[in-house]
Amino acid sequence: MQDRYVDEQLNLLRDKILLLGGKTELAVKNAMRALTERDSEMAKAVTDEDEIIDKMELEIDRLCIDILASHKPMSHDLRLVVSVAKITPILERIADHAASIAEASLVLNNEPQVNNYVDFSLMAEVAGDMLKQALDAFTAEDAETSRAVILRDKQIDDCYRRVFDELIEMMRDDPNTTTGAAHLLFVAKHLERIGDYVKDICELNVYLREAVFIKHSTAEIAEH
Repeated sequence: MQDRYVDEQLNLLRDKILLLGGKTELAVKNAMRALTERDSEMAKAVTDEDEIIDKMELEIDRLCIDILASHKPMSHDLRLVVSVAKITPILERIADHAASIAEASLVLNNEPQVNNYVDFSLMAEVAGDMLKQALDAFTAEDAETSRAVILRDKQIDDCYRRVFDELIEMMRDDPNTTTGAAHLLFVAKHLERIGDYVKDICELNVYLREAVFIKHSTAEIAEH
């Protein structure tokens, strides 16, 4: 009977973090739509949703603490709870970056449109796809996919460097674009940070599956 209750609590934990992951994924997608489509209503919806995501983080935190305190899980179950406890604030921070992108779009919507979004579409596409793959890999406990997603972060880093250089050049060539380009620089940095956070999720996925820590270990990632 006790084992069944513990299983129910662990399943509830999985459900809650996947729901949080889905909301976070949608927040990133909608924030970029608000930016590229100059949709202020969508931007406001993203910022409003951030408060709900914050509350979900607290609910998952409490559930993790309850499971650890009441049931003292061992082995894989313990790794699951630890992984969820660490992934939850990462998802909340990704949602914060999405909200910041939405806030930037509200400012940019009152500025002359910057027609050249350079590599923003690619950055957003890669970041969103990485996040989706990371969450799917968590569900499947797929360490191999998680390692592959980690390596994809280089695409975002390369895009960020191009975006940075092109926006600086844009501001230098046309001072009228300075305000818009400066906010886009912040957007680019938010996307770059989202990529970094997705890497952190994938590292925890590997820990969940294999009970090994690969953070800061390029060789451990490449070997697989």
